[in-house]
Amino acid sequence: MKDKTLTLPIENLTPRQIVEELDRFIVGQKDAKRSVAIALRNRWRRMNADEEIRDEILPNNIILIGPTGVGKTEIARRLAKLARAPFIKVEASKFTEVGYVGRDVESMIRDLTDIAITMVKTEMQERVTSKAKEMVEERILDVLIPPVKKPSTGFKSSSSSSDSFDPEKASDAELNERTREKFRGKLRKGDLDERKIELDLRQNSSKNFQVFGPQGMEELGMNLQEMLGNLSGGKTKKRKVTVAEAKEILLQEEAEKLIDQDAAVQEALNRVQSNGIVFIDEIDKVASSSNEGGRSSADVSRQGVQRDMLPIVEGSNVSTKYGMVKTDHVLFIASGAFHVSKPSDLIPELQGRFPIRVEMDSLNEDDFYKILTAPQNALSKQYIAMLASEGITLNFSDDAIKEIARVAAQVNSTVENIGARRLHTILSSVLEELLFVVPDDISEGTIDIDKAYVQKMLEKIVTDQDLSHYIL
Repeated sequence: MKDKTLTLPIENLTPRQIVEELDRFIVGQKDAKRSVAIALRNRWRRMNADEEIRDEILPNNIILIGPTGVGKTEIARRLAKLARAPFIKVEASKFTEVGYVGRDVESMIRDLTDIAITMVKTEMQERVTSKAKEMVEERILDVLIPPVKKPSTGFKSSSSSSDSFDPEKASDAELNERTREKFRGKLRKGDLDERKIELDLRQNSSKNFQVFGPQGMEELGMNLQEMLGNLSGGKTKKRKVTVAEAKEILLQEEAEKLIDQDAAVQEALNRVQSNGIVFIDEIDKVASSSNEGGRSSADVSRQGVQRDMLPIVEGSNVSTKYGMVKTDHVLFIASGAFHVSKPSDLIPELQGRFPIRVEMDSLNEDDFYKILTAPQNALSKQYIAMLASEGITLNFSDDAIKEIARVAAQVNSTVENIGARRLHTILSSVLEELLFVVPDDISEGTIDIDKAYVQKMLEKIVTDQDLSHYIL
């Protein structure tokens, strides 16, 4: 079933409606949902404000504070889908200070731009699909039945009517055209899908080429990649594929030819600058711990990453292979557990660029029960769908769901609190035996999972604390 969040016009969604949409996938976290809903609606408000002040309205960036597995990333991801905006999730700990080998912070904007380009091109290609399919048909027919040029006679052929068509009097071009039409019908019906044909396909030898290094080196690698792409862009390689495979491959090529590349790039840049969302996870990992005595080298390095990040979040121009991108109106949502540090340990300038701070709630047993049953993409529903593909009907009793939620809460409190991610480990342990024997031993029918079955599958693991540390 298609995710209806992708079909709703964002300009018609009020903050309350945005929260309702997020509620379909995320349990609890009311305050966080309200904050991101307001931030999303404010983008529409800015775009519809008077031109004189529009550029002066800056986004209110957000820091989500809470332990792992409470829904921080999911909120940002669902928000981006809802807004149909370019979105990227990055981990702050992966960035390094200028002068060290690793990714520089500007790469997050370059990656976001790449995502926007792909998004816009995909939308444009969908709009020209029908025309592209016609061109694909012609290319495949050219391989199956190469066209024959019609002779220039200066008058229309009298054998164009199917009723008066005489094969003996027809020209080679007319016979060729009739054969092509017969094959066109077979092609559309799928009768030729298994037939092998040889095609000249474009190749791109630079797609896996990437350079990492100090500031400036990534841009160098980006330019080298573009140069290599231009050098190999016109080269083709012969490949033998089935007609069915050829339809898919050629549809991409022909749709690419039909779209306006310059317009796609400009639209993508506009989307990044006006609607882009960057989710910076684990920002607490680059905060200086308030428990550290003195200033260690690691402490200095973390501050260096923050200072490199500051101009991007404040608003600056970032060079990409598609042109300059202004980050003034990109929305930044940061998150972190802040176990050994706190938001005030970030450098003051960076703190000021994240004016909204939301404390995420830890998940309890009731939350786990709701997570397993309420969301559209609930974990229990995922397993039911997977086993349905094997012809098995899987049913969870209410007592079984409650027991799984209870065990997850118990293990989180005694081992380590990893939030809703604990449900994945618990459910995989409960269903491991079943998932292994299907379809060899069980190929059809209904399987009921009750409380007794859950307890039986988890009994040894839950009672053995040492084992719980390793398995759950």
